[in-house]
Amino acid sequence: MEILYSPEFKRRYQRLSPLVKKRAEAKERVFRKDPFHPQLKTHKLRGRLDNFWAFSVDYQFRIVFAFFGEKEVRFYAIGDHSLYKKF
Repeated sequence: MEILYSPEFKRRYQRLSPLVKKRAEAKERVFRKDPFHPQLKTHKLRGRLDNFWAFSVDYQFRIVFAFFGEKEVRFYAIGDHSLYKKF
């Protein structure tokens, strides 16, 4: 699976603590194998974000993404729940 990273995702990722970055990278490895692995708590978003999905990095942080066909995914944002308001 190919994962593309939006400029917004890259900016937000750079601002994360080293610990959260490490957790995000571990979850990305799980995601590459199975985007719906129970550990990720992948869920479809609703309302104005109904074209997007999200999965958990840890209790606080999420990654917002979208599927493009079967082999491509774009990560749009990473952050706490407040990212849904700014997205």
